[in-house]
Amino acid sequence: MSTSSVPRPTVASTGVPRWPAIVALLVVAVLLALVSNQLTLGPSWVPLAIVLLLLIPLVLSSRRNLHGRRRALGMVALTTVTIAVAASAFFLVQQLLFGSIEPTTLFTGAGAIWVANLLTFAVWYWEIDGGGPAMRRRDGHVSSDFLFPQLQVGDGTSSHGWWPTFIDYLFVAFNASSAFSPTDTLILSRRAKVLMMVQALIAIVTVVVLAARAINTLR
Repeated sequence: MSTSSVPRPTVASTGVPRWPAIVALLVVAVLLALVSNQLTLGPSWVPLAIVLLLLIPLVLSSRRNLHGRRRALGMVALTTVTIAVAASAFFLVQQLLFGSIEPTTLFTGAGAIWVANLLTFAVWYWEIDGGGPAMRRRDGHVSSDFLFPQLQVGDGTSSHGWWPTFIDYLFVAFNASSAFSPTDTLILSRRAKVLMMVQALIAIVTVVVLAARAINTLR
């Protein structure tokens, strides 16, 4: 399926709000701050501090329509929390196998990591699809990474009168974290496929850790 014949929208024609992704990043950072230091790479408050540090210039860049700077700052914050979530999943397994972490800490930590993973990759999908929010249009969304069911009406590449909001990408991420695969939305690009594999792997790790701990508790 090719989208090369579809004209790309200009920045001036956009109007996609970014606040849902900013709120999601803040929630992820708060969840990671609440996780035990036994499950984090360094002090658990570091990701929250970085996100808060970038929040003011990110908001100012959004207000001034500095799309390049805004996207760069958003990517720094997103990469930071992604590394933190992946590291927490690794330490979760390490603590289960070799550590002496309290069961309550393990359960709450795994739950927080699962939710943080879900929100983190929802923001990733939101950021990459169609070149990012600054390149997406409300009046004619162009699909290059995800093919939503609504886009399969008509020419199969774009839909006038419909555009994906953050909840649509959150739904895709939820499916990847719970069913470990997409459901009604097709994954088109290689980068989206790689991101979804990483997300599903982290989700599987947290679920397996919870199941293993539950089995040990029942013995």
